[in-house]
Amino acid sequence: MIPRLFLLLSPLTLVALGCTSEVSAVRSLAQTPKGLEAAKLNIPADNALTAEKAALGKTLFFDKRLSKDGSMSCQTCHVHEKAWSDGLDVSPKVDGSKNTRNSPSLYNVGYQPHFYWDGRAATMEGNVEAAWKSHMGGDPDGMAKALAGIPAYVAAFKMAFDAAPTGATIVQALTSFVRTLQSGGSAYDLGTMSAAAKRGEMVFSARCASCHTPPLFTEHLFHNVGVGDGKDIGRLKLEPENKARTGAFKTPTLRGAARSGPYFHDGSVATLREAVAIMAKGGNDGEHLDPILKAYKTLPALAEADVDDLVEFVKALDSTEKFEAPKAP
Repeated sequence: MIPRLFLLLSPLTLVALGCTSEVSAVRSLAQTPKGLEAAKLNIPADNALTAEKAALGKTLFFDKRLSKDGSMSCQTCHVHEKAWSDGLDVSPKVDGSKNTRNSPSLYNVGYQPHFYWDGRAATMEGNVEAAWKSHMGGDPDGMAKALAGIPAYVAAFKMAFDAAPTGATIVQALTSFVRTLQSGGSAYDLGTMSAAAKRGEMVFSARCASCHTPPLFTEHLFHNVGVGDGKDIGRLKLEPENKARTGAFKTPTLRGAARSGPYFHDGSVATLREAVAIMAKGGNDGEHLDPILKAYKTLPALAEADVDDLVEFVKALDSTEKFEAPKAP
């Protein structure tokens, strides 16, 4: 049976109402947003995706008690209205220091084979646990004990895991929720694009689709596009023998990109128009610029009108689903 997702109510509300069966009143993967039918979620064998886990994770995602001082939650850096990013170049951590890379959109990360801009995490569970600890000052076991003192959470963990809260099950619940953050059903998917977006699609197919491959609009590989100050070596840290990986970062999805600025791994480009223009010209020049982009530089430059049409095409990839934030107990 395909798991049901996109919860309408949190399990904590349902437990309080005595309506535990209603946790299945959710959107089903059988109703995956149009356009993503050919994609396959990466779900680990030890964390099967269930409605109960996703519902619990949804509430935990918004609970500031998972941070060291109660000042932030996962949602602080991943906001629905901003395509599950935060609108900042780089985000502050709970201790006041700053991250060195931009908070990426969480749309469709459940389909990814590796995580972080440099792909250093092999699983979403590993990514979430590390981010929880380093960005929010999370103490998994200590915070699990605190949640065990809240009756509504005790009931929700019982529903989801048939066990009391632990650091590991908090992570599993959070990742289950994040796997439900799918972006599809856009004008592109529905065949309702504007004339400008249709023209942009033609340019996109010729210039961009090899890296921003449909339907996810990423191929999950790493490229140096000439953006940044050169201090962040990117993928090279994981492949030190391959100098071509210097400054290479994972191709971001274009789904939701109209809402997820600023752009690139360092958040250094403010607008979608500027980001598209950089890529349309084959990136910025640099010693380790990706060969694919170097080849594009040998092609005739795109007219400004073509760049405008490309922007309209990217906008046509945006989803319009509604989302209601839960209330923590």
